[in-house]
Amino acid sequence: MSLNNDEMIAGSRSPKPSHITLPKQEHPFPSLLDFLDGHFPRVGRDIWLDRLRCKKIIDEQGRVVNEATHYRINARLRYYREIEAEPRIPFEEKIIYEDDEILIADKPHFLPVTPTGKHVNECLLHRLVVRTGNKQIVPVHRLDKETAGLVLFSKRPDTRRDYFGLFENRRIEKQYEAIATLPEDRERRAWSIESRIEPSGEWILCHNVPGEINARSRIELLEQDGDRARFALSPITGKTHQLRLHMGLIGSQILYDKFYPELQSESEVVDFTRPLQLLAKKLAFTGPVTGVDHQFESEQNLSSWKNKSD
Repeated sequence: MSLNNDEMIAGSRSPKPSHITLPKQEHPFPSLLDFLDGHFPRVGRDIWLDRLRCKKIIDEQGRVVNEATHYRINARLRYYREIEAEPRIPFEEKIIYEDDEILIADKPHFLPVTPTGKHVNECLLHRLVVRTGNKQIVPVHRLDKETAGLVLFSKRPDTRRDYFGLFENRRIEKQYEAIATLPEDRERRAWSIESRIEPSGEWILCHNVPGEINARSRIELLEQDGDRARFALSPITGKTHQLRLHMGLIGSQILYDKFYPELQSESEVVDFTRPLQLLAKKLAFTGPVTGVDHQFESEQNLSSWKNKSD
């Protein structure tokens, strides 16, 4: 299944605003247009110019900003993301648990958790807001849009901080599954990986660099078939693209990864038959408000296990 022009949604506008706080800059300050265009190069200068001219951006005091507005450090700008045509993601999420405090959703591949890039309303958050009628719902953590699996949402603002604390204080157990190429050491079955991960400066990519360790993962090879294997991955920390990078350190690559080891060019046509073979399979934690022990497991399975026809 591939994406074509018949599977587009016209005129999407995010129901929730986006924000940007203007960072410290050296004199002379850039114009707002130059800063926004440089900070969000994938949006396009014409789109930022239209937002400024059409009074679509306001500051923290509710004042409209435009092309003539001076750059002000720490100003907090608010705007709504709009796109002319949004790709439809032809896969459905599933709610597998809900109570007064939380909701657990099983996210399909290709669907972003929150608005990003070409996706405004075709994201898990917006779908759940429409489905549940709860505009207060917020994801407590994120998955890449390429990754499928479990996402925890907080339903109540007054207890939300408690659930963010589960991740900040590492009081939640997460386990992923991946289908990947065989590691360099064909006899080994388990690894404890530690590294320092930093942004590479190339788009959203990261890389392992020398320095103080800030990323830890456990990796276990569960079973092997030919030139690929199924792995259980347990991230102890939560750095961007951590599992992909740590799999690379054992000489293995997750199937259909378009970011690592080399960034592939983005195509206008999405091949839905080749999802990244990474699944957030399990979540386990004690509810910080209810005291209830929770264990959840995704109902999805990776499609490429023991499948040699690429």
